[in-house]
Amino acid sequence: MSNSVRPNRRNVLKLGAGVGIAAAALLAAMPWRARPAAAEAAFKVTRTDGEWKKLLTPPQYAVLRGNGTERPYSSPLNDEHRKGIFSCAGCQLALFSSATKFDSRTGWPSFWAPLDKAVGTETDTTFFMKRTSVHCAQCGGHLGHVFDDGPKPTGLRYCMNGVAMTFAVAAA
Repeated sequence: MSNSVRPNRRNVLKLGAGVGIAAAALLAAMPWRARPAAAEAAFKVTRTDGEWKKLLTPPQYAVLRGNGTERPYSSPLNDEHRKGIFSCAGCQLALFSSATKFDSRTGWPSFWAPLDKAVGTETDTTFFMKRTSVHCAQCGGHLGHVFDDGPKPTGLRYCMNGVAMTFAVAAA
């Protein structure tokens, strides 16, 4: 048996590195962050991709249009405790009242209920898990996810990306 094909530690490590690089390239090329079905639906507010890019900041675009997630504890809205309304950063639709906001200790603004007819949901199976994605009912922008581990009265936790929303203080 020649040295070039004899299995030794160096050849095994080279093969492992090659397989790892190929797997990483394959995973990077897969559509893990493909837009959900909500993006295909007809919404009251629609824009071209170029219009969205001009309207939104890069982080807003990444979340609202690219189905991304902001880093936990990065949004000032996580610590917003005044009375008011949280609205979609893409179309300004009122989404959540501060009366339903609570500290979920997750690092994202969380609410136990949205305003009436403000959001839509769909199944999200990205990253090998099954979750419920939440989007703006008016423009289809991705807001976050809803989980069934929230407080009473609904038992739901709408875990939202702060960058996907704006906040307006209630009039005194």
